[in-house]
Amino acid sequence: MKSWFLRTDTQPSTLELRDVPNPEPKAGELRIKVRAASLNRGEFLSSPSLLAGGGAAPAGSDCAGEVDAIGADVSGWKLGDRVMGTARGAYAEYAIFDARLANPAPEKLSWEQAAAAPITFMVTHDMLWAQGHLKSGEWLLITGVSSGVGVACLQAAKAIGAKVIGTSGSRAKLERLKALGLDIGVETRQPDFAAAVLDATGGKGANLVVNNVGGSVFAECVKCMAFQGRLATVGYLDKTFSAEIDLAKLHAQRLHLFGVSAKHRPVAERAAMLPNFRRDLLPLLAEGRIVPLVDKVFALADLPKAREFMESNSQVGKIVLKIN
Repeated sequence: MKSWFLRTDTQPSTLELRDVPNPEPKAGELRIKVRAASLNRGEFLSSPSLLAGGGAAPAGSDCAGEVDAIGADVSGWKLGDRVMGTARGAYAEYAIFDARLANPAPEKLSWEQAAAAPITFMVTHDMLWAQGHLKSGEWLLITGVSSGVGVACLQAAKAIGAKVIGTSGSRAKLERLKALGLDIGVETRQPDFAAAVLDATGGKGANLVVNNVGGSVFAECVKCMAFQGRLATVGYLDKTFSAEIDLAKLHAQRLHLFGVSAKHRPVAERAAMLPNFRRDLLPLLAEGRIVPLVDKVFALADLPKAREFMESNSQVGKIVLKIN
């Protein structure tokens, strides 16, 4: 089969397309025939500590397809079932799932839409439900709202009944997201949006902030927070990994700051999240109340072009590989 491999011990990380044998599922695993896989920016970051000895590893995690083989000690799945989730080596014709991390792929979703959902909407559930406790009528601020996670948070927040403010450097992107329910768009790439957020919220501030951008806007995000507000740090589009914290506001306003990362959580922890995800968010996908936004679709062989498009920051939503 065709499979992409990634070296993250180089600057920048490099991709290699290889012909390799079909993987065989071990106990507790599923093999799927991959129909589509989506790109996640963090997967391509270079880090010399990730791969000892300078080797390459199968690339990709988020995908959707049909169960093709079932390992020992797996129940609840049969051959041909539609499945979506995080796999080992998703940018390939076949991939291996830990069965504990597999979700049914709703019939209402195309393969491309299903592939756009797993990590993005699991992270969204973590931020909006598990840690963010977003409620109907509250205000959510999303920096970098046109990113995959940003769009997913917008869609989920509107399903909850919240009001959403989003920032983006592109007026066109903000206008496009109004169709998904964006209440207020702030056109900026600078840390200068607190006044607009406070004005929109009657001076109270945002109840929950999702920071996709990183350290360059962290202090500004804190300025935007309401009393007992929550701030989720989930991305570093600006590649800035440090920021100052206003301890006086943190203390006086009883703020809650938290980080979100699916990749670094043990499998058992990620599996433990699934029952609540299936209770709160999966039905919204299954009923078609939320449809993952796919910006552009590439062929498997065109992964380098898909990566280049992602790094151009041109997309609104997710970028997906279609695998025949």
